[in-house]
Amino acid sequence: MKKFITLVFLSTFILSFNASAQIPSNELGICLADNLNGKERKALAKWIFFSMAAHPEISSYANVSQEDSTNSNKFIGNLITRLLTSDCKDIVSKVAKNDPTSIQLAFTLVGEVAMQELTTDINVQRSIAEYINYTDINKIQELLVPVK
Repeated sequence: MKKFITLVFLSTFILSFNASAQIPSNELGICLADNLNGKERKALAKWIFFSMAAHPEISSYANVSQEDSTNSNKFIGNLITRLLTSDCKDIVSKVAKNDPTSIQLAFTLVGEVAMQELTTDINVQRSIAEYINYTDINKIQELLVPVK
């Protein structure tokens, strides 16, 4: 049951990034994701973490220096420039003419790739699963399994 609840939580968390993706942007999203190497996926995950750590409710829990943030922003800026103007140039031109919001939606898939980079790490999975120790499984199970 613990594994089930953890799986439900992780699936919901990860799939929520896919909820806004639309078919026209899929080709571009796939191109963007396919042109990221392992180092770039990790850098993207780090950039997302740094960005989220800037939130006033969270910033006190993270120690991100201005230099680290600036370096990350520079790397991602160059990465996005390369992806859009070189690696996926033809698809960007085609998709942008049909639906300008498709570029934004395509980056949803890129965000998923970065989140997968984070959530596939065993330490992150263990940390995410820790909430299960404080979850009342019996109460939840009562809702899921009807009493006969």
